[in-house]
Amino acid sequence: MDRWQHLLPNIRQMLGDEEFATWIAPLGVLGSSADSVTLETDNVIVRDWVRDHLLRDIETVARSHFGAEFKVLITGPESTNPDGVGATAPSSRALAEHPFNPSFTFDRFVIGPSNQFAAAAAEAVTERPGKAYNPLYLYGGSGLGKTHLLHAIANRLRGSLPRLKVVYMTTEQFVNELINCIRRKQMDAFRQTFRAVDMLLLDDIQFIAGKERTQEEFFHTFNTLQSSGRQVVFTSDARPADIPGLEERLRSRFLQGLIADIQPPDLETRCAILREKARAIGHELPEDVVLFISRRVQNNVRELEGCLNRTIAYAHLKSSKITIDVVRMALFELVPDERAITPSDIIRFVAQHYGIRVADIKGRSNRRSIALPRQVAMYLIRNILELSFPEIGKIFSKHHSTVMYAVDAVHKMRQSNPDFDASLTSFREHFG
Repeated sequence: MDRWQHLLPNIRQMLGDEEFATWIAPLGVLGSSADSVTLETDNVIVRDWVRDHLLRDIETVARSHFGAEFKVLITGPESTNPDGVGATAPSSRALAEHPFNPSFTFDRFVIGPSNQFAAAAAEAVTERPGKAYNPLYLYGGSGLGKTHLLHAIANRLRGSLPRLKVVYMTTEQFVNELINCIRRKQMDAFRQTFRAVDMLLLDDIQFIAGKERTQEEFFHTFNTLQSSGRQVVFTSDARPADIPGLEERLRSRFLQGLIADIQPPDLETRCAILREKARAIGHELPEDVVLFISRRVQNNVRELEGCLNRTIAYAHLKSSKITIDVVRMALFELVPDERAITPSDIIRFVAQHYGIRVADIKGRSNRRSIALPRQVAMYLIRNILELSFPEIGKIFSKHHSTVMYAVDAVHKMRQSNPDFDASLTSFREHFG
């Protein structure tokens, strides 16, 4: 059995059957050696997706079997038939072949305060395509779920309105198609293809900035689709106003629709995301493991998923249950270990600042001179360490509803009292 065939069962277990069939099954082995394997595919979309989203996790599995220096490479067509002789127009081919990720559905999108509005807007688009929020513009940092929502829209409509021609592309692919069509003198085919879709989903629209010819063609394509009641959805890493090199006429078109941002998830949402992704591939994680990983990966859902996949692969290799010790070993290169700051550190700091004893803060007195420092300590522990309300309640021997009230009270005081807000900012900076 060759090296790639040896890895496939582990990769299938890590990804699940649907993702495996969509992204891994189309891959073949171009070549292999003692320290590497090179994969190939004739589908440029599969190549790009595996390279951008899965390759690091595949390489982690491979290194657990073949050594820490083992490399997994992937290659595929940059373009087909460069002279365009006897070929289908590249735009038509790209639209016809582009797959949707079957695991990216609304059911699997974990909703929290940071993404609730964006998720609701995306679902509304599937209920009234072209009529609700057109265009819809989703923006936020990398790895927060924007691409997931685009595929979720496509997957929902594929079931409810199968005759609708829904197209998902990255902006990079859109730009490449335009360049190829200009070079091959096939611009009529490009325009006919893209202006005939019922819904266009474009990922990372910020990459259109600074490309004058691309913005010109896209502007007319966008106008045609929108004026005829067909839906357009964009994602970006920034608001339209914050994209340098974006033409003002495009900026104003984006602002005509609905703009929804996605923020990094809070601790509870990260825990829920981790549980959902583990269940989707047939694993139930212990609660202490969920908290351990979620506290250390704070800003990127994709990184959270990568840590999960690496942990599962490592535990499978060691034939071990997933425990805190196993997670530490699996992730020691990727995430920091235990936090240097503890709740006790924060309580001591607050007590010293207000000139009271730690025992007073953790005691039962509700005098104003004690209650305010206690609320500040609760707020800082929540804000800095991201402990749950019940966890903070145990530290102070209080019900979690008391902690929630304290955190909310301090938040409101910061908004109404600039001096108090400045003090809290300096407290936060003290702990890095």
